[in-house]
Amino acid sequence: MDIATRVWNHKWKIDPIVRSLIDTDFYKLLMCQSVFRNKPDTNVTFSLINRSSHVPLAKLIDEGELREQLDHVRSLSLTRGESTWLRGNTFYGKRQMFRPDFMAWFENLRLPAYHLERVGDQYELTFEGKWPEVMLWEIPALAILMEMRGRAVLHDMGRFELQVLYARAMTQLWEKVEKLRNTPGLRIADFGTRRRHSFLWQDWCVQAMLERLGPSFVGTSNCLIAKNRDLEAIGTNAHELPMVYAALAQNDAELAQAPYTVLEDWQEEHSGNLRIILPDTYGTEGFLQRAPDWLAGWTGIRIDSGDPATAAEVAIQWWKDRGEDPTRKLVIFSDGLDENKIIELYEQFKGRVRVSFGWGTLLTNDFRGLAPNDSLAPFSLVCKAISANGRPTVKLSDNPKKAMGPAEEIARYKRVFDVGQQDAMDVIV
Repeated sequence: MDIATRVWNHKWKIDPIVRSLIDTDFYKLLMCQSVFRNKPDTNVTFSLINRSSHVPLAKLIDEGELREQLDHVRSLSLTRGESTWLRGNTFYGKRQMFRPDFMAWFENLRLPAYHLERVGDQYELTFEGKWPEVMLWEIPALAILMEMRGRAVLHDMGRFELQVLYARAMTQLWEKVEKLRNTPGLRIADFGTRRRHSFLWQDWCVQAMLERLGPSFVGTSNCLIAKNRDLEAIGTNAHELPMVYAALAQNDAELAQAPYTVLEDWQEEHSGNLRIILPDTYGTEGFLQRAPDWLAGWTGIRIDSGDPATAAEVAIQWWKDRGEDPTRKLVIFSDGLDENKIIELYEQFKGRVRVSFGWGTLLTNDFRGLAPNDSLAPFSLVCKAISANGRPTVKLSDNPKKAMGPAEEIARYKRVFDVGQQDAMDVIV
């Protein structure tokens, strides 16, 4: 596919940004089924948060065009082929991962209404409703804003300028993959849906990884691309679950237990490689220190904030202290990775644990240095649950620059979870 020509023609009607309800991350569907089972009537509000305020989204993106893309998503429903793929496929070695009652609900779903308002040079975009419904807005909302920002920059470029831009981006990505190809035993997946340059570009990146890395490329988090390219759909769970469970806690004791209650519910549904701990929502070290013994028997851990090497060392020592063999455990690195960091971490931990990588924004949206004024550089945009049943959510993270929530609630959570001094790290993506 000639992406540059497709962009030059500006035929957005044949290229809606979100093409399907399964143009989303696999973990969102897994979490949605869990929420559908355990917390279906919880009212949750999600909100767009632009951590990179220097990117004036409301100046770059026309409000009418943004509404058109959001309205298009609300018109989508599962196709027969998509439903068959979800109902009948084998995921993580398990057939019929998605239960009939959940699939019957999903097949009739249309995403709920949104609230959009311009506030200065940014957009306020929120989604409010029953948790299983509104949670499915997160990924398409981010993908739409990221791609529309890119389209705004590309709109004024000439045909040959676009050809050269994409040729350079393809060469840059290919050189990264070539480096990774020289790392025997590497296992890596595409985690780049939410902040991708575009759907077509993510699809191209996945095909390039598949061709050049072969079995080292283990799959993609994007369900639609996984279906279309006959790849493994990759993903487990995310910070959203403990954030909402914690917000629902009635007192400090319930709050302290909430991150483990989430995983009790998860363990009832999943086994094997889906039993991956994401410990950093309220601080990795404290989470592991207070964790019940049964969690040490889970398959592995995903590291998504703070210094990744430090977090991996903490996990290794925790497994040893609990009588587990770290060499049999899986560590998935997934925060702000690029090829050199991937190689560095792999060399540091290979043989000590089973190492895998979820490569995100700097795989599917690395146009740094390729456009005037670096106007296509990736930036940090998130869509998070900000309240549950009227109570604010909080995320602390292992990096205080990723913390979110009201100041008084952040202070309370730090006290309850005994979070001390943290090292701040720049948030690139």
